[in-house]
Amino acid sequence: MTFCRRLFWMFCLVVLLAGMVSVPLAAQNPASPPAAAPTASATPAQAAPQQAYTLPPDKLARAIALSRIRNILDLAGSIWGIVFLWLLLAFRAWQGIERWAQRIANRRWVQGLVFFAAYFVITALAGAVIDAIGNHFERAYGISVQGWGSWLGDQAKALGLTLLFAVPVLLLFNWIVRRWPRRYWLGIWVITLPILVFFLLIFPLLVPLFYQQEALAKNHAALTAKIGTVVARTGIDIPPTRMYLIKASAKSTGIDAFVAGIGPTKRYVMWDTATNQLPDDQVLFVFGHESGHYVLHHIPKELAGDAAGLFFVFWVCAAFAAWLVKRYGARWGATDLASRTGFVVLLFAISIAGFLTQPAGSAFGRHFEHQADVYGQEAIHGIVADPQKTAVAAFNNLGESWLEDPNPNPLIEFWLYDHPSTQHRAEFAEHYDPWANGGHGEFFKN
Repeated sequence: MTFCRRLFWMFCLVVLLAGMVSVPLAAQNPASPPAAAPTASATPAQAAPQQAYTLPPDKLARAIALSRIRNILDLAGSIWGIVFLWLLLAFRAWQGIERWAQRIANRRWVQGLVFFAAYFVITALAGAVIDAIGNHFERAYGISVQGWGSWLGDQAKALGLTLLFAVPVLLLFNWIVRRWPRRYWLGIWVITLPILVFFLLIFPLLVPLFYQQEALAKNHAALTAKIGTVVARTGIDIPPTRMYLIKASAKSTGIDAFVAGIGPTKRYVMWDTATNQLPDDQVLFVFGHESGHYVLHHIPKELAGDAAGLFFVFWVCAAFAAWLVKRYGARWGATDLASRTGFVVLLFAISIAGFLTQPAGSAFGRHFEHQADVYGQEAIHGIVADPQKTAVAAFNNLGESWLEDPNPNPLIEFWLYDHPSTQHRAEFAEHYDPWANGGHGEFFKN
């Protein structure tokens, strides 16, 4: 995943959400294996059909190996985050940090700022271990070309932004727990949604902190004009002034693009790896896909889904955290949930819930991504010569650029993938032809 998307995830975790609303087209979506070659005795009728998404033999082996590493690190990172919080509770470290904050400041709100700043610094350092291992392998397999100095700089920027935005948020949440000890979870749920909308608004403005950005039309005027034909067909309100190109090639060889923002910050962002590696017809398909996220109202739908899910998550976690404090509070130094250490118990409960509910969020994402794939293929109908071949070729180029695994473990795919596998996407695109025999698409009538 791109660094900026991981940064947005961090913000979502800060406000205790589990939804991704800035949705790129390429997101390390493993695929099914290419067809085995027929045996010498096989007849043409018996030969296995050609897979829609294939990799050269050398890249196939590397993709399988890298995928295993990614999956292990993804799962290890989630589990390590939970275990780390538990270890610091079990050894009363959070209680020690709370007492330290009380010694260096008299005002309770200043103590809270110090405590939660320490919380984010400590947990960021713990998580950086897994991130660094992942970056090492991404570099070893040629996906990342970012130097370690630049990588550490990005980590420092992300931590700085987290301290700036997240510390006041958790301070506010902690105050709500103190103010309404019986129904605090409802108060947190009510204010979480506008906070997320705020992050959706400002997120695009943070991207230039990590990538050099310029107007897409600056060096790609002809491509921008071609994209304008898709804009006219979809009716989406993204003029050329809101189309940007980021110099992602300085950090990655992967191809990506995304839509981000709402209202005045709504925009389309293309990686320069996409413009460098994809022909124009495939870029139009990528833009059509991203346009689908806006036209099909995926952002408000995800917010609504988050709101419904978080209502029950917060409710259950409040009861679970209360039980943990009652059962282990004396051992952990957590007198009640309103204390700083007690609030970490609540975060611990929510981190467990986030891991267990990840498959639901992944399924939600796969549904929206499939819809956007359909929309993108229909959006370029009549604009490119063959929408089916264009979409299949785009998925092959996307998958190859990220070294997508051609044979994902079904359980891993179910648990982790917020996009359909590249093979599934390419196979669908290959056979999706609603215009045959005078038909029409799902979203377009011509």
